[in-house]
Amino acid sequence: MRILVLHQYFLEDNDPGASRFNEMTKVWSSQGHTVTVLAGMMHYNGHEKYPEYKGIHFKRKMQGPVEVWRCHVSEQYNKSFIGRLWGYFSFVFSSLWAGLTKVKGSYDVILVTSPPLFVGITGVLLSWFKRTPFVFEIRDLWPESAIDTGVVTNKFIIKMAYAFEHFIYRKAKLINVLTPAFRTTLIEKKGVPSEKIVFIPNAADFSLSDELLNTFDAAAFKKELGQENLFVVTYVGAHGVANHLDQLLDTAELLRGEPILIQLIGDGMEKKRLVEEARKRGLDNVLFRDPVPKKEVFKYILASDLGASVLKKVDTFKTIYSNKTFDYMSCQRPILLAIDGVSRELVETAQCGLFVEPENPRSIADGILYYRDHPERRIQDGANGFAYAKNHFDRDVLARRYAEYLSNL
Repeated sequence: MRILVLHQYFLEDNDPGASRFNEMTKVWSSQGHTVTVLAGMMHYNGHEKYPEYKGIHFKRKMQGPVEVWRCHVSEQYNKSFIGRLWGYFSFVFSSLWAGLTKVKGSYDVILVTSPPLFVGITGVLLSWFKRTPFVFEIRDLWPESAIDTGVVTNKFIIKMAYAFEHFIYRKAKLINVLTPAFRTTLIEKKGVPSEKIVFIPNAADFSLSDELLNTFDAAAFKKELGQENLFVVTYVGAHGVANHLDQLLDTAELLRGEPILIQLIGDGMEKKRLVEEARKRGLDNVLFRDPVPKKEVFKYILASDLGASVLKKVDTFKTIYSNKTFDYMSCQRPILLAIDGVSRELVETAQCGLFVEPENPRSIADGILYYRDHPERRIQDGANGFAYAKNHFDRDVLARRYAEYLSNL
């Protein structure tokens, strides 16, 4: 099978972040499928292009067995809302051109993953021109998430976004959702036929964690970081409006004087402000780290006592699974979860963490103190999460199931 993937945020080999499709495309290639990816030139948390992309609009690369065409994205992407919008549409135009003129030969299926929703434009047009069915994947409900977080407020843009969303769902041959709540929303609120929807969720990446769990000296690394006498709570991920990391700064204020460190690894539009806010408050129990490649991230998680998953307290986020939750599970670390809804159901079913009320610093602080004072619970919850993820969220197994759905088209 020949698969063409449209993914604006497909990672470079050493990029930090969620690597769902990087891992899946490797599995598909190992099965004998030919995979080509149309990807952007800007990391979703990056502020500028890598030097190798300066002054060019397209570049072909091989990432292992996967052919990747890097396509132009405006460097205004992380400057403002208008810049972000232009970043989306610049990729629509460049990826469409690459799909029509750069990618050679025909394909059996086109797989489009969103957000951003606008990449669906490229998917529909390439599907028409190449007479190839396309599958649309929903990693986040959009425009709901943008509306709930206040990123999009213009009524005309909202109306157009909903109309375009409906159009994409109608044209796609198959729709993959990452959570059961997405499936319910599509059927009950958006009128999508149930037979058109499949469920391949986010997954745990055991290709990295299994090796590190057997070979990596987490205690030595923690000592090397100067954290051996601290209870370390690590958050890994985007520092954006949706994540509302101010709640962790507020929590750190409540924990002043305790031998507890809140460590935040990643980047995003809000990071500069958050760093300055922590400095103003004199929060010496908060540590910001730059993004690091996935393998290095796992080392920091393994050297931590607790993994934190937090989002802004809005209804839309009750429908999502957090990527970082699966990373903590694969590293046998318990989860401090400040996300209600299906993420809470997952963590409580797996018995691998503790739900705390989002945007309630007292609740979050109490959760941290509970885990600090109950080391046996930390160990048990970490083991529970690892076992549950192995049984239900192994990326290799899910990638093969995904390929079966694609081949059935």
